[in-house]
Amino acid sequence: MVHIRKGRALTIAGMAVAVVLGAGVATAGASGALQPHRAIYDLTLADTSQAAGISGVRGRMVYEFTGGPCEGYSVSFRFVTQVADEGGNVRVTDLQTSSFEEPAGRAFQFVSKTFVNQKLSEETHGRAEHKSSAIELDLKKPAEEEVTLPGDALFPTEHLTRLIENANNGKPIFVADIFDGSESGQKIYETTAVIGPQRDGPGAAEKDDPKAVETIGEHRHWPVTISYFDGSSDHTGERMPIYQLSFLLYENGISRRLLLDYGDFELRGNLVELTRIDATPCKD
Repeated sequence: MVHIRKGRALTIAGMAVAVVLGAGVATAGASGALQPHRAIYDLTLADTSQAAGISGVRGRMVYEFTGGPCEGYSVSFRFVTQVADEGGNVRVTDLQTSSFEEPAGRAFQFVSKTFVNQKLSEETHGRAEHKSSAIELDLKKPAEEEVTLPGDALFPTEHLTRLIENANNGKPIFVADIFDGSESGQKIYETTAVIGPQRDGPGAAEKDDPKAVETIGEHRHWPVTISYFDGSSDHTGERMPIYQLSFLLYENGISRRLLLDYGDFELRGNLVELTRIDATPCKD
């Protein structure tokens, strides 16, 4: 059978992609260039090693971001992958998430369901709120529980806000903890983002759809790589990331040319369709 760890890694990284694609949220406060949108990405196997035991991967991501800077932002995300191993066994993982983040990152509501071969495997549902250098977490699923997570972990919008700010200011390294409601709903990841030099215009489409790239517009952008680490692991010795996510991040908040590196295999996410959505206006 397809190794469980591979399917688990795909699910976790799917949540990370959802966070990154929320970059559009981040630019709202900084430049007013917020662009709510719906984006579709096709997934293919970019590279693999013999140790991975994978013969093929295909899938699709659908991401929709709506809302406005005054009322907050909603994200709907679906990440479906079909992984085949060398024995011909196939595992289909279907991650479905929805979230709402209040303005200024005050609170974060999340619902996440993971289906494996069409059977519900995991479900999380809860609300997180910043309180005095900690996160107060009210979980409904997988079990009703109130938890306090110490530290100043950022919610997805907050993290992308800081990432955009660092890019705009020419700062190449950004280190931060992230809480996104993934796994059991109590997980905090440590991240290190490396931001490349600014580029002007949309750039060459390459394997992305040319029409979708044109829809992004004439915005400057940056190549970004984010490494994700297990926040609960021992910090002694050299640390290896759980996975890395590379992409082009545009000033209007749209991302493309995705590459998900799991260590012994890589997935490429090509932007195939992009639709702009009107932002919700602020009320007087």
